[in-house]
Amino acid sequence: MISSLSSITSRLRFRQLALLVSLEEHGSLHRAAEHLGMTQPGLTKALHEIEATFGMELFVRSPKGIVPNDLGRCAIRYARLIGSDLSHLRHEMQGVLRGSGGRLAVGAITGAMHEVLVGALTLLRAEQPALSIEVREGTSLELLNLLNEGRLDVALCRTSVAPQPAQFDCEILIQEKVAIAVGPAHRLAKARRVSLEQLVSSHWIVYPDNMPIRKVLEREFREAGLPFPAYPTETASTFGTILFLQQDPQAVALMASTTMDFCVERGIACRLPLAIASRHEDYGVVTRRGAALSMATRMLVEIVRQQAERQARSDSLLSSG
Repeated sequence: MISSLSSITSRLRFRQLALLVSLEEHGSLHRAAEHLGMTQPGLTKALHEIEATFGMELFVRSPKGIVPNDLGRCAIRYARLIGSDLSHLRHEMQGVLRGSGGRLAVGAITGAMHEVLVGALTLLRAEQPALSIEVREGTSLELLNLLNEGRLDVALCRTSVAPQPAQFDCEILIQEKVAIAVGPAHRLAKARRVSLEQLVSSHWIVYPDNMPIRKVLEREFREAGLPFPAYPTETASTFGTILFLQQDPQAVALMASTTMDFCVERGIACRLPLAIASRHEDYGVVTRRGAALSMATRMLVEIVRQQAERQARSDSLLSSG
């Protein structure tokens, strides 16, 4: 049985939380002890004390090393969150002493990077020049994991891919459009009319099958009565996709429309005149459920919200015109 809350809070120390994280990262008592500046017997004793505090074993020992069990992974996740909160506390206190500043860790899917985040951070930087900012780009699932571990304060992504979406607060803001891209050397790069059937034999660069944008492409092929490309190249890397489009004259990819605009403006790729009927899933501002947001995080969220509203009004005017 897990120890009582009063027992845990009276016995657990912050350094022990760092010890849990180090054990997971190094997978070895010896390497973790070196990292923490401890002896291996001292670390072993400290680990026994932590497990006694919780009343449960948190790691599985083997000749190959030490790995956390389910309870250990749970404890390590919260150890990271607490450590992250303490780091944020320190940075915010430094900001208070300076009269401004603080720290902000934000993540975004590729489309959001182009559409709102960079512009929003530029505006935020103008208001908070002493702010320390960390930016991560990744898939929605990667960003949600970082949020869950306390490595990010906020993310611009989708929560539908999470095993437990209820762990997050999400404010949907952006309807992401998509487009089909080919490299400048593709045989259809300058075509005025293109059908999906003409692209079946091309070298498709696609997102992994657990991602919403991949599902959009699969739905397009299915509704057109066409088989999905049999041997695609799968990658979640936008940079990798761009390199394939540049170097493979038969490459074709589905990407966020804002990323497509970036590529077209620089001559990296061409937008095919092929409408995508399937609607892509909206994304928004995501935070850990119930998390207390720093001033910098609240400011960024408000700027993103304003940008999304302006974009929605602009899209409405274009469609009505």
